[in-house]
Amino acid sequence: MNKNINSDVEEKIKRRSAQNKKNTIYYRPEIVFISTFPPKVCGIATYCQDLVTSLQLKFKESFKIIICPMETEDEKYQYTEKIEYSLNTSDAISYLELAERINKNDNIQLVMLQHEFGFFNETKNGLSLFLQNLKKDIITTFHTVLPKPNQELKEKVKEISRLSKSIIVMTGISSDILSNDYGISSDKITVIPHGTHLLPFIDKVSLKTKYGLTDKKVLSTFGLLGSGKNIETTLEALPEIISQNPDVMFLIIGKTHPTIIKNEGEKYRDFLQETIKRLHLEMHTCFINQYLPLDELLDYLQLTNVYLFTSKDRNQAVSGTFSYAISCGCPIVSTPIPHALEVLKEDTGIIIDFEAPEQLAAAVNSLLKNENVQEKLRSKSLEKMAPTAWENSSILHALLFQQHSKNKIKLNYTLPTINLSHIKNMTTDFGMIQFSKINKPDIDSGYTLDDNARAMIVVCRHYELSKDESDLELISTYLNAIKFCQQADGNFLNYVDQHKKFAQQNYETNLEDSNGRAIWSLGYLLSLKEILPQQFSDEAEEIIQKSLPSLEKIHSTRAMAFIIKGLHYQNAEKNIPLLKKLANRLVKMYQHEKHNDWHWFESYLTYGNSLLPEALLCAWITTKEDIYKQVANESFQFLLSKIFIKGNIKVISNKGWLQKETAKTSETIGGEQPIDVAYTILALSTFYKVFKDEKYLYMMKTAFNWFLGKNHLHQIIYNPATGGCYDGLEEKNVNLNQGAESTVSYLMARLCFPT
Repeated sequence: MNKNINSDVEEKIKRRSAQNKKNTIYYRPEIVFISTFPPKVCGIATYCQDLVTSLQLKFKESFKIIICPMETEDEKYQYTEKIEYSLNTSDAISYLELAERINKNDNIQLVMLQHEFGFFNETKNGLSLFLQNLKKDIITTFHTVLPKPNQELKEKVKEISRLSKSIIVMTGISSDILSNDYGISSDKITVIPHGTHLLPFIDKVSLKTKYGLTDKKVLSTFGLLGSGKNIETTLEALPEIISQNPDVMFLIIGKTHPTIIKNEGEKYRDFLQETIKRLHLEMHTCFINQYLPLDELLDYLQLTNVYLFTSKDRNQAVSGTFSYAISCGCPIVSTPIPHALEVLKEDTGIIIDFEAPEQLAAAVNSLLKNENVQEKLRSKSLEKMAPTAWENSSILHALLFQQHSKNKIKLNYTLPTINLSHIKNMTTDFGMIQFSKINKPDIDSGYTLDDNARAMIVVCRHYELSKDESDLELISTYLNAIKFCQQADGNFLNYVDQHKKFAQQNYETNLEDSNGRAIWSLGYLLSLKEILPQQFSDEAEEIIQKSLPSLEKIHSTRAMAFIIKGLHYQNAEKNIPLLKKLANRLVKMYQHEKHNDWHWFESYLTYGNSLLPEALLCAWITTKEDIYKQVANESFQFLLSKIFIKGNIKVISNKGWLQKETAKTSETIGGEQPIDVAYTILALSTFYKVFKDEKYLYMMKTAFNWFLGKNHLHQIIYNPATGGCYDGLEEKNVNLNQGAESTVSYLMARLCFPT
């Protein structure tokens, strides 16, 4: 990164962003969401609120969401935002009036309907009248799909499907039922799993202490209380569980369902309390009779050792409570509803029969006796549920909106707030730890010079933007780690173990690239010496000076490029001859390999490719030698032609480098690393500075969107809950570990854009 380059790019992006906002003030496509909404206490209300919130965070410039609450004649709620549309489900006229009002609004492009059969019982033909009179395209989400329907139900569902542009369901089983039992074409059905919340790792012990559950093995269940929850199955199993686990505590979290309160009061809760008394479970059960705020609910789920889902409804297609629990990493024991059957596979939980307390007791006891099994289930659960994060759910919904909007909706991914939380989480008093398990730092992996050098660049850049004084302590830590790795002869070692000893790996690996990264980071620090403490600059100059005798002996392609960038940023007249010597080597390599349709420095494209043309362009900025600019431009255009495919970025896969012999775009799917995308963005920003071609700004944003979900899996690579970046995009999954290299690479890329 170069502060002059970045400031120039920032100003241009800011101007474009301001112009885009100006253009969109008067018109943004609108999408109406018809659903129940909080403060109504209802699972679908919570679901829709979470979905809308995620859509607004990720795509706020792409469309405007208007909520249309559904209420009965007896319900009136105060909502947090102004309500332009509403539906009284008790009144047939309200359905017709709503359709007419939506039809008159030319800005509305789509209607999203959250469907549950119970919502529309009070007016027999109300929904049918609405759908028949609505002239806008509608997408309907079925929250319940009943198998083996009678003829009347079958015709109702078929009519809704016929009048809807698309149908969303949350499980593959529900999709199969719609196809097989209702005869609905699979082309019309999209499966988007129930969304889940991304959460940072929090230690169970500290959470249990917070809630007065120290030294307890916690079982829990939550949701609006009613007999369908079948909590008595757990109560009947508890004596056997307690016999092996006398420190167990069962939490029953949630208020009684408002409709049940209205019709029968607290009859079911009273029955449960009588059962607890009969079985002498008072010391092992606790009712939390509240509709908990989300953060508190998630705390309870994260401190849970085993979550119990005991619904006796054979036809319950999906459960929000189940989704919440598994996204918190809870080992789950569940009855076989379709949702559980689809998710609890491959060692992610235990399925038991309906109303089977003996099976439940055996399952819970088997989990509680083995913490390693609990941890394995937790990791498997998080891996399984990562694609269902609300961020990913919102992407799949937005793609569907785009598909059915007649080109009126174009997706603009919102830049996340800059967040150094995970960098700080990964940093000790020595430096940045190399790897993490999910987002928990793995101190056993030790440290590397590479990661601390890159981290120093990121925090220097962040300090330049924010002037956050806490950055200075981090910079000092990383600078000391770099200094620690320098040896008496000026060379650097790369690998340091958890005990701060140099690892054997240093003597078995070529360390030229690591040496190059150190110079890059030190040079970058020196480019900001006017705003950093003098001590930092003095130490960086001293380290570079000590390394100079060994630098000109380096011939590794990328190591030379890193050094060129470092010397460019240092901008010291005395080191320009070394910069030119290394740049000339790169030019000779290019001239040797260049052939017909192959314009590259090596006979293959591997990792960190964008670094090479960017380094030569930096050499031109410093020296004005035209050959550097020419080769930089030729090689970069060649590289871009290989990694930007149909408007999206697909960097060279580490599963198969691109060879000169074929010179074709790689067909390998997966194996894409955050560092390659980040280096591409850095290079694009430098090329924009020199060539003033706005295509580079467009390509920067396109490349950055890869982190935000614009990739072949349509899944986020950056985790906004932790501030970490996932370690890679594979063919069928995202590697959920959030190590130093990935997180720092993401931040390098993010810091190229205005805050």
